[in-house]
Amino acid sequence: MEQEYHSMQEEKKTSPFASSPYESPYTYGYTPEPKPKKEKKCKKSKRWVAALLVVALVAAGCGITALSVNAYWNNRFSAFSSAMDNKLKVQQEQLDAAMNALGGSTASGGTQTNAGAPGLVYAQNVQAVVAISNQSVTTNLFGQVSETASSGSGFIVSEDGYVVSNYHVVKGATKLRVIMADSKEYAAELVGFDANNDISVLKIDAADLPFVKLGSSDKLAVGDQVAAIGNPLGELTSTLTVGYVSAKDRTISTEGTYINMIQTDAAINSGNSGGPLFNMQGEVVGITTAKMTGTSGSGATIEGLGFAIPIDDVADMITQLIENGYVKSSYMGVVVRDIDPEVAETYGLPSGVYVDSVEQGGAAEKAGIQAKDIILNVGGHNTGSMAELTKILRKFEAGQTTSVTVYRSGAEVHLEITLQEKPQQVPEETVPETQPQQQIPNYGDFGDWFGGFFPGFGG
Repeated sequence: MEQEYHSMQEEKKTSPFASSPYESPYTYGYTPEPKPKKEKKCKKSKRWVAALLVVALVAAGCGITALSVNAYWNNRFSAFSSAMDNKLKVQQEQLDAAMNALGGSTASGGTQTNAGAPGLVYAQNVQAVVAISNQSVTTNLFGQVSETASSGSGFIVSEDGYVVSNYHVVKGATKLRVIMADSKEYAAELVGFDANNDISVLKIDAADLPFVKLGSSDKLAVGDQVAAIGNPLGELTSTLTVGYVSAKDRTISTEGTYINMIQTDAAINSGNSGGPLFNMQGEVVGITTAKMTGTSGSGATIEGLGFAIPIDDVADMITQLIENGYVKSSYMGVVVRDIDPEVAETYGLPSGVYVDSVEQGGAAEKAGIQAKDIILNVGGHNTGSMAELTKILRKFEAGQTTSVTVYRSGAEVHLEITLQEKPQQVPEETVPETQPQQQIPNYGDFGDWFGGFFPGFGG
């Protein structure tokens, strides 16, 4: 029995379906060996390795690209930074040089710094700009005496109280007062003036005052920014207006006198006269004097036409007025006028200055200049207008001998003239006339009334 059992066990070990293409779900104690999976694992590993290699290559490529780009931009940034540093260094050197050139006294009494903006120019100089009150006495046609007042502007040029302004601001004054930016007032004395150049110098009794620095008007160019500080309308004290140099060497007539001017579009109004015109370094380059108003011949409104006397034309005169009380300028002793261009063209006359009359015993008469001559040249300088003649005479001193060429009877005549010293001018004061006041008649006809108002013209 035991032998049969063992033989049955051995028979069970072999499956009846061993050679069959199908597998039976019944094993009868037989467990088939699992199929090997080694080959599949190997394939998966290869895929992973390939993927890792691809990632590594991509990462390496990106890294190399990033390093290249980074190096490129680092080089560009370094070059840019270096260029900017050099540019800033040059600009700083230029700024330092400009600041060093600004040295000198300012309205605050210190060294002028941080110039270049109108607000800074104003802050540095406003304390040295003053308002001027001109009080005068007048008498009307009826003999009535009244006191009038007018206002202008000026600027302090020394710490001991010398003030520059226009002559027409102080003309006819019986009492002058200077009002500071802080509203403090001083009585002022007229030191001297030159009516032909419309300048005057006043003196107030004060010390340690803020004062301006004079610059150069010749260095101005059309388009340069300028600023005016003054007293427009006689009540808006310490007003700043800003504009540009519109033109240079404009010949402008003020009260019958021709003066060389700077044209600017900075607003200039009544009361600004005599005030300073500043460049952006805070230096005075002109004296604001006039403006054009109204309408043109075509009816267009005139705007933005202001004028200032170039400071280079009068700086020496200001010094002479302070030192001597008058200007020691050369003098020919002639009364002249400009020739109308149409008249000159019609009669074939040359460009020059027409002599209306010659002062008896003066330099022109001694030189042989006659009335109706046309002055063409003085000292080698052509005199095409009164303004040019005035400017040329400033080049010579009293007592100096020079050449003069005149046009007379269709020919040029060459002469020599020894210039005189210009006579001192006496201030024009408005003094009340000592006339009895006329009483309006309370009787009679129209003739009696008319004679009462205008004696000598009654019926």
